[in-house]
Amino acid sequence: MRLIRILVAEDDRASITAVLDRKDVDYVIGGESPDGESVLIEFPLPTDAVGDVLDELDEAGYEETYTVIGQVESAHTPNTETLMDRYADDFDPLTPRELRSKARDMSNDTTSFLALMVLSAWIATAGLLSDSPAIVVGSMVIAPIVGPALTASVGAVLGDREMLAASIRLQALGLVSAIVGAALLGGFVRWGLFAQPNLALGSIELIGVRVSPTLLTLIAGTAAGAAAAFGLTTKGPMSLIGVMIAAALIPTAAATGIAVAWRDPVIAAGTLVLLVITLVAINLAGAAVLFAMGYRPERSLMGGSWRSARVVLAIVLLVSVLALAGVATASQVGHERVVNQVVHAELSEHEDVEAIAVRIEYGDLSPFTGPETVTVVASDEGEGDPPEDVAANVEDRLDGETDREVDVRVRFQEYQTA
Repeated sequence: MRLIRILVAEDDRASITAVLDRKDVDYVIGGESPDGESVLIEFPLPTDAVGDVLDELDEAGYEETYTVIGQVESAHTPNTETLMDRYADDFDPLTPRELRSKARDMSNDTTSFLALMVLSAWIATAGLLSDSPAIVVGSMVIAPIVGPALTASVGAVLGDREMLAASIRLQALGLVSAIVGAALLGGFVRWGLFAQPNLALGSIELIGVRVSPTLLTLIAGTAAGAAAAFGLTTKGPMSLIGVMIAAALIPTAAATGIAVAWRDPVIAAGTLVLLVITLVAINLAGAAVLFAMGYRPERSLMGGSWRSARVVLAIVLLVSVLALAGVATASQVGHERVVNQVVHAELSEHEDVEAIAVRIEYGDLSPFTGPETVTVVASDEGEGDPPEDVAANVEDRLDGETDREVDVRVRFQEYQTA
């Protein structure tokens, strides 16, 4: 339930109360404004009725000089049940003013935000280095990145330049802090000999799956941003959706920091590209969902001439980065599809052999064109030794399908089926 308080001019009082009477809304008229020319009207509404009733009031001539929308646990008035039944099956997204307020309520102050980002990155770093999914999940729970991610989308859709700029700065600052924090902790672990200094980071599965953008990671980021934006427009809680946003960003930021500590430029570059693409996908998906749901700018994002020039320049840079990343990601997705097809074709020729996992590792800073190692983990449920020359056959097939220099490794795991 929502409790609405509005300040209405005496000349508009009759038209406003007529709307409330027609809508079966129970209201009370309270005190006057200091100038004695307006009165305070208070009434409870089901959440899904707020937008409809306020729109009717606007059409009746109400000027939003004083509007307060609060949340109440329950309300009992003569027509409460009637209104709840009437709007029970309606989906009425939050009004723009409620949307902006809810988004801002999710934001932390800068100090606590950065502190939680660093702490979540430390937890993610510990989870990645120990290859523990449970610890990595714990890092997602405390990360507050969902707040600035959503306020950026809200600011863009509602035309709030200050909110948009502050949110973008806070996202960038938070992720940089997470990377730096993960790098410092990773350096302490490495040089303190709490882990092998020459540890192959690509061999850690939780890091290996984040070394480059893929179609699935792009889908995950886009869906997380869309779900967060949709959830923001409803009266439901955002905590679980916030975990999904953090899941797409925090482990990747920690992986970048670990790669910096281990002086691995290949994984550092790959995870950083994945982090940037995922962050952009989350923000764009959130803004697209809000726009599709009918939210429109209350004012233009363009200000004065200098402000307009900066906005245009930022848009051009963003589009350029997205275009380059999109081309590279499309090329990488297509290549991984070819690798999976080749591995499937080769293993299908051997009875009782199936692929469990296929992983691609890169040997230099050109992950989309440079040398790579394809590691295939396969199950063997047959009797006797595993089939020979599988790695050589896969490599020959890849040489014929791609122009890349590829080394192939195949590891068999034996299974008994009963």
